[in-house]
Amino acid sequence: MNPIVAASSFVEEIRERASQIETARRMPEDLAERMAKAGLFRLLVPEQYGGLQVHPRTFFETVEVTSRADGAVGWCQMIGATTGIMSASLPDTFSQIMYAENPNGITTGVTAPLGRAESVEGGLKVTGRWPFGSGCQISDWICGGCFLMENGEPRKNRFGPELLLVFFPSEEVRIHDTWYTSGLCGTGSHDIEVVDVFVPEGRWAVLGKRARIDAPLYRFPTLGLLALGVSAVALGIAQHAIETFVTLATAKMPTGSRRSLAQRGGVQKDLARAQAKVKSARAYTFAAMDEAWDEAESTGKLGTDAKANLRLAASNNAWSAAETVDLLYHAAGGSSIYTTNELQRCFRDVHVATQHIMVAQPTYEVVGKIMLGIDPKTLL
Repeated sequence: MNPIVAASSFVEEIRERASQIETARRMPEDLAERMAKAGLFRLLVPEQYGGLQVHPRTFFETVEVTSRADGAVGWCQMIGATTGIMSASLPDTFSQIMYAENPNGITTGVTAPLGRAESVEGGLKVTGRWPFGSGCQISDWICGGCFLMENGEPRKNRFGPELLLVFFPSEEVRIHDTWYTSGLCGTGSHDIEVVDVFVPEGRWAVLGKRARIDAPLYRFPTLGLLALGVSAVALGIAQHAIETFVTLATAKMPTGSRRSLAQRGGVQKDLARAQAKVKSARAYTFAAMDEAWDEAESTGKLGTDAKANLRLAASNNAWSAAETVDLLYHAAGGSSIYTTNELQRCFRDVHVATQHIMVAQPTYEVVGKIMLGIDPKTLL
């Protein structure tokens, strides 16, 4: 089944369970299992390991669909899918174990380098604690970003300290109950921790290194795809807000008015502006992805300009989505503040999404540097 169609088949159920998911502060296991069987966590996994290996545009649109139903579910699906791309970089032995031999398994993790990896006989000894461990309760394997230490200092490559993404079986990871937030409550993004865990030789990937499997998808930067995924969640939330607002505006008769909210010129203007923000952001994103795909196919790699364009599109998506939701939240008036109104959850969720480092405001500075011919000295 086409993954976009598969994702669409879950929309009604996800919306019916959204309040339950928010209250529980996690994604339900039964829902995660059925979405995994539908391949929604395997969008970026190579076909040889049972994945779908889709075009980035299909990945983006699939995440939009689930996020339009509920931002938290879309977020968990996105984290699982983007973590799955590491199967193209892990040694074949571990990709077989983690993906091919467990076709419905889910991997999640955090790229931030908050762990320390020490070389020991046969592998690494790792200690670290990572916040924002989204989807950790539904995971079979969890990864964490680590610095590889040598003589008490991080080992360096040409980009600076070398960053490893190290994978642990979920039973070796301690989950700290820390996820009490204003939005995206249902992602279960608790702190995750390992202490002196032994990791056998090779059960990690070097972030920024060329993937072991060579195909256009795996020539895209890992961080670039993560940023696009985060922004797809934000745009899905914005689309949910538009749908909710249209229904509200048609039915609502503001206090003291003889006209419905939908008949007000200012409301009509705000709704049209909101639609334009979402559609123009999506169009820019699809153009950036298609251009990058063509470059990856024709040259075998992506240049700095293409990577920067992807990151700019992602940040533009996130902030355009927030502006869209803000417009509609305020246009709806006092109705927006009630927990029974889905606009308030869209408002809270989208503003949590904008705080992710992959789409945060400093990304604009990085892209601006590149445009001005200044080395950003960072991975894209």
